[in-house]
Amino acid sequence: MFDISFFEIMIISMVALIVIGPERLPQVARTLGHLMGRCRQFVYSIKTDIHNELRMEELKNMHNSMQETVHSIENAVREEINEIKSATQPPDSPAEAPDTTAASSRQLTDSRGKPTTAESGQTKSSSHDQTSSQ
Repeated sequence: MFDISFFEIMIISMVALIVIGPERLPQVARTLGHLMGRCRQFVYSIKTDIHNELRMEELKNMHNSMQETVHSIENAVREEINEIKSATQPPDSPAEAPDTTAASSRQLTDSRGKPTTAESGQTKSSSHDQTSSQ
């Protein structure tokens, strides 16, 4: 805290011994020691409070930046989902997808009149095209 050498402390103690006297010097030294201890404790508590406040401010800033990142990622994911939904649905078709489970169990006939079972995702024309190309 202060840069006081041993020689300066000796001069101060000699002056104190002359001014205060040898009877009261131990009591004054004890009182000064208590005051110095209180001052150090006060300075330490202020340093700790300032350090804690700075840490809290850093944590708040970090929390805000994380929240902004989460919101931006969330918005990006929502936009991607909307793009995927719009890309998978034709613009002129209704919003509901046709029932593909019924089409997968239907039997179709090829050009020779043989019954064939449609697989899920195939239509009459696609199964007809596959059998006619063979």
